[in-house]
Amino acid sequence: MSTEFLLITLVIVASPGTGVVYTLAAGLSRGGRASVLAAFACTLGIVPHLAAAMMGLAAVLHTSALAYGALKYAGVAYLLYMAWRSLREHGALRVEAAADPRSAWRVVVDGIAINILNPKLSIFFVAFLPQFISAAEPHPLLRMMELSGVFMAVTFVVFAIYGLFAAAMREKVIGRPAVMKWMRRTFAGAFAALGLKLAFSER
Repeated sequence: MSTEFLLITLVIVASPGTGVVYTLAAGLSRGGRASVLAAFACTLGIVPHLAAAMMGLAAVLHTSALAYGALKYAGVAYLLYMAWRSLREHGALRVEAAADPRSAWRVVVDGIAINILNPKLSIFFVAFLPQFISAAEPHPLLRMMELSGVFMAVTFVVFAIYGLFAAAMREKVIGRPAVMKWMRRTFAGAFAALGLKLAFSER
């Protein structure tokens, strides 16, 4: 495994995006367990994109404006929905004093959906992973699976760190309604901004 691949992966994963925002929100509102669940869910949401890249389905998204647009705007709609739920105190920033199994399931579903509905990820993996596979590689598919596994592991660890840090700050904010109101608006704005960024993005 090249150092270059690990460094680039770390920079990409640690850069603020939908997964980071969602994991931070889960940690702040629901604590450490929810933040780890959110990190795991966002990591699971990468799997379909990696599979699409390996099977060539990402090429269809890249060449078909209709397929790409359909998935992209589904992702935009979901991010705007997440923004609305945050403002309504239901989604990622619904503060809960006690653990609720249904709530944990909601965290997982939202985390997976956020990443699945982002077509940029499939195209990104098609462009990114092959750069680290030699033309002389005897088993390119196995090599791609290995790189994918490392990318997912780094994603989970980094997102979990973000989430656990947010969870550590939880007690300082949940008892202060004014702060929570500001946080809800901030995260809602972040989800909305990411949705708009996706809406105006090109393939």
